[in-house]
Order: sequence, then structure tokens, then C-alpha cells
Amino acid sequence: MVYVKWTFRILLALLIFGFFHYTLPQHDVVRITDTYEKRVDYGVNSLFWAEGYTGEAAGVENRDVFFIQTFRENDKPMIYRNEDTGWGWPPYFKFDTSNLQAEASDLISKKSDETQWAVVRHYGWRFEALSIYPNAVKIWAVDSPDVQIIPWRNIIILIVAFAAFWAVRVRWLRFRRGRIDPLIDEAEETWDETEGWFKRTFRRK
Repeated sequence: MVYVKWTFRILLALLIFGFFHYTLPQHDVVRITDTYEKRVDYGVNSLFWAEGYTGEAAGVENRDVFFIQTFRENDKPMIYRNEDTGWGWPPYFKFDTSNLQAEASDLISKKSDETQWAVVRHYGWRFEALSIYPNAVKIWAVDSPDVQIIPWRNIIILIVAFAAFWAVRVRWLRFRRGRIDPLIDEAEETWDETEGWFKRTFRRK
């Protein structure tokens, strides 16, 4: 039973970690090399694409999606999709896909001494096997790839989430001690008394 309990706790912790890691904004310092538009056919990875209800027809199996092609400082490529999130989840309320694509195109540069670096704020994961791309939500120019981005938004959200979890846990423990534990103790006492009665009764016979 102990193994089952700890297995459940570990799986729940991994699920919560994955949820926050996918949803919370992340920042990459990159060199933008190209922007393009491609028709995407949705398949098993449809969960990782934005819903088509921000101006496009809903329920379609494919649509045109903007992409931003970049390279990191270590020369590893990173491709971002550029889709509106609308009023859905995650709650980025992004409606400026075309503007963001124009900003990305304006920052295109080649690898040289005058390389233009940019910070891409995004959410999501890059998983090549399933053609999953992180979604860019904001882009701005920086002077060098050594810029440090402090994720204040993530820190605040995680603090609030932890505070909410702790508040719920404290209230649950109080409720359990005040309502559930007495019922369990009473049930155990009743069982012990019943068991004792049966033992005494059958011993007499």
C-alpha cells in the first residue's frame, strides 16, 4: 500500500511539473534566420496546436500556420510556431500573430560580427518526432546573447500556486482531523466492540 501511495504521489508531481513547464512562459536568446508560412495537417499532435476559433474556421483538419526559424548561440536550430491563443488555454490572450510575424521578419540576420540577437518568449515544447513546436508569444531585440532574463512572471505565478496549494492542504488537514478522523476512530471502536462481542458469544457456546 505504501508503494501505491508513493507511486501516485510521484505521478501526480510529474503531472503538475509537466503542466507548469509546458504552460509557463520561457525565454530563448536566438538569431532569427527565416519566417515562413506552411499548411499544417493535424494528427496525433493536434492537442499541441492552438484552437482555430480566433478568426479562422473552427473544426478544420488543416490550416496555414506561421513559423519562425532561429538558431541559438550554440548553433542549434529552434523552430517556433506563431499562432493566436485567443481566449483559450493557455491564457496568453494572443491575437497579434501577423504583427509578431512582421516583427520577427524585421529581425532576420546572418551569422556575423553584427548578428542581431532576439529574445523569444514562448510556451510549449519542441518534440521533433511528433512535429510539436513551442508557440512564440513575444519577440524583442537584444544587444548580445549574454542577456539575462529574470522570469518574474513565473516566480509570481508559482508563489501564488504554492500558496493556494498550501491553503487548501491546511484546510483539508483541519477538516480531516475535525470530521473524518473521529468517524474513523468511532468506526474502529464499533468494529472492535462487535468483534469482541462475537468472540465472547461463540466462546460461551
